Amino acid sequence: MEVLSSKLPNIRHRTVKTNGISMHIVEQGEGPMVLLLHGFPEFWYSWRFQIPALAEAGYRVVAPDVRGYGETDAPKNPHVYTSCHLVGDLVGLLDALEEKRVFVVGHDWGAKLAWDLCLLRPDCVKAVICLSVPFFPRSPKRSSIRGYYETVGEGFYMCRFQKPGRAERDFARIGTTATLSKLLFPPRNSFIAPKDKELMESIPMPKKLPAWISDADLRYYAQTYEKSGWTGALNVYRAIEKSWELQSPWTNVGVKTAALFIVGDKDLVMGFPGVKSYVNKNFKSFVPNLKEVVTLKGGHFIQQEQPARVNELIITFLHEQTLASSSRL
Repeated sequence: MEVLSSKLPNIRHRTVKTNGISMHIVEQGEGPMVLLLHGFPEFWYSWRFQIPALAEAGYRVVAPDVRGYGETDAPKNPHVYTSCHLVGDLVGLLDALEEKRVFVVGHDWGAKLAWDLCLLRPDCVKAVICLSVPFFPRSPKRSSIRGYYETVGEGFYMCRFQKPGRAERDFARIGTTATLSKLLFPPRNSFIAPKDKELMESIPMPKKLPAWISDADLRYYAQTYEKSGWTGALNVYRAIEKSWELQSPWTNVGVKTAALFIVGDKDLVMGFPGVKSYVNKNFKSFVPNLKEVVTLKGGHFIQQEQPARVNELIITFLHEQTLASSSRL
């Protein structure tokens, strides 16, 4: 597709066997490895602005399609999408690439996965940069999805994604391109559907694309999801409860990895119940080596909305961590 050849001429595609699945990855550059983890509804291409910039800065950049997304295998059973499975995929990927410790950058669900990798396998991570989603310690009382049912209601999008087939039918009714348009560019506070409506009926169609994504980009997103379907990506949401059960030994345990957090001032996640207060008051107590929280003007997809500034922040932090590591030798 012309979108790839024109914007990313030097990337390499390949498939790696890891943890019982075939994982599609994109690579560019040489040097210390930086692992880029995408969120929903995305795939490796959401890092199109970061891959060449990081490679030029002297890093080996690897951007996989996470389990269930893009060209990576998408098992049908939601129970194999737990945090333990997803972290296992990454550990196997590092083994296949002959890398022991890497820098990790995650956005949205990719941020959650990056935090989980730091929590479950801190030996694999040199430093972490997360966008949009902060680290939350495991609650001993209830999973996050049970919390959303109780505080926001069953109309909340994560709750609507729980029943197998429901969201898939909702998305199919309006088509892939329209679904992506609504999910990628929603008005804030539009992810709660009334009882008598499906989610896609509740989110208005944007009048035009924002500047950070072109018609060709959106076509590539749509072509990718037409091939993969939605079930794999949605299964990550359906495994939230099981992930919570499996992570019982890490209840109220924090992340000690050196970290940077970047978020848009209009990010919908910051509007979720209690999130903004937690970030301002308690976040650092669970991530003691958090350098700072950087708030930029923008929404949820900040690495695409503000690529130059995000690239600058990432590269500066990586260089600082590399120098700090060298000084300790």
